[in-house]
Amino acid sequence: MEKKSFYRSFFAMYVVLVLQNVISLSVNLADNIMLGGYSEISLSGVAAVNQIQFVFQQLLTAIGDGLVILCSQYWGKKQTEPMKRIAAVAMRSGLGIAVVLFLAVSFFPSQVVGLFTTDQAIIEQGVKYLFTVRFTYLFFAVTMTLLATIRSVEVVNIAFYLSVSTLVINCGINYVLIYGRFGAPELGVTGAAIGTLTARIVECGAVIFYVYKKEKNLRLRLKDYLHTDRVLRRDYFKVSLPMVFIQGLWGVNTAMQTAILGHMTASAIAANSVASTLFLVVKSTAVGAASTASVIIGKAIGMGDMKVVKSYAKRLQKMFLVIGIISGVILFFIRIPVLGLYELSPQTREMANTFLIILSVVCVGMSYQMPTNNGIIRGGGNAMFVVKMDLISIWGIVMPLSFIMAFVVKASPVVVVCCLNADQVFKCIPAFLESNYGNWVRKLTR
Repeated sequence: MEKKSFYRSFFAMYVVLVLQNVISLSVNLADNIMLGGYSEISLSGVAAVNQIQFVFQQLLTAIGDGLVILCSQYWGKKQTEPMKRIAAVAMRSGLGIAVVLFLAVSFFPSQVVGLFTTDQAIIEQGVKYLFTVRFTYLFFAVTMTLLATIRSVEVVNIAFYLSVSTLVINCGINYVLIYGRFGAPELGVTGAAIGTLTARIVECGAVIFYVYKKEKNLRLRLKDYLHTDRVLRRDYFKVSLPMVFIQGLWGVNTAMQTAILGHMTASAIAANSVASTLFLVVKSTAVGAASTASVIIGKAIGMGDMKVVKSYAKRLQKMFLVIGIISGVILFFIRIPVLGLYELSPQTREMANTFLIILSVVCVGMSYQMPTNNGIIRGGGNAMFVVKMDLISIWGIVMPLSFIMAFVVKASPVVVVCCLNADQVFKCIPAFLESNYGNWVRKLTR
């Protein structure tokens, strides 16, 4: 692939994936802004429940990434039948996780929300939101798995259109039901949950329709999900289980950040919710880069030219660094206008502003190391390197240090946020060394 063709291929996928991520996360941002104007307690309750959603989303992302890594290599070889069998295994895995989570939050709602805060008023609002939003889990699992399946054949535009429709539906219903507009009842957090559930149902129905009627590369049908191949299932789990493990731990790690800050001061959880939601939107630039790189690297490995694979890896790393600098600058300059959209106490606003300044710096390192680790190294088939690195960095360094600073040293929430995000910077070193000097290419196809 010539340079011009490479960049065209990268940005055609990258721009759509970034926009899709931004709009998808804007659903949560819209919830936060609307509920922030309604009640800070409601905002904090929904923020706590969204940590559960975040862990769930990380598990589904890992299931989808395992599918993309393996299927991209088969796509490079133009073999679609194995891809259908792999898609079936991934769908069953995603639905299984959704059912387990649904049952857990149905039987123990207060205990689950109580993991993130001790404030009874916040827990009450969180449980009220969770009562309705738990029904989104099955629909979301189907949507995420189907989108990953078609992404492995370089189809991404549908994800963008789905995200736009989800945002419009969610915001419209939120406006009516949170505040009780146009004669509707004023439902607060329940109204926000109804908006999210409605949007997820429409989103799921639309992607099923697209895959069944419009998608021409795989031509998936319901019967394809009723059969699996034992050998391919083993191949899939060999790739995906380490990622499910580490993504689950990373989701728990992120949720524990909320738990740590939520147990420190009353305003810390609301400030963290505002800052982390905006950070996640800007982080879409890195997530999109990782997803795009994974498909490009996987397809190149499937085609069998290792020199091209290594060349792509070096070229991609330079692009990641530029993306990181631009993303950090954007986050720094948009923080003030975005904070102006919230109805927050002066103390909460100031804390959120400081968090965002810290995250602007973190964004640069994260935008290099995450796409390099998850897009190039993991996308190249070496998931275990990323698993080992995350286990050491998150659970050997970041979490112990953060707990000590929060509960032993009694440091301020600002110091704790620095500790919680330190790995996004120091993981750049092993990512650079492995991607440039390590043996990370793995041929996974049969």
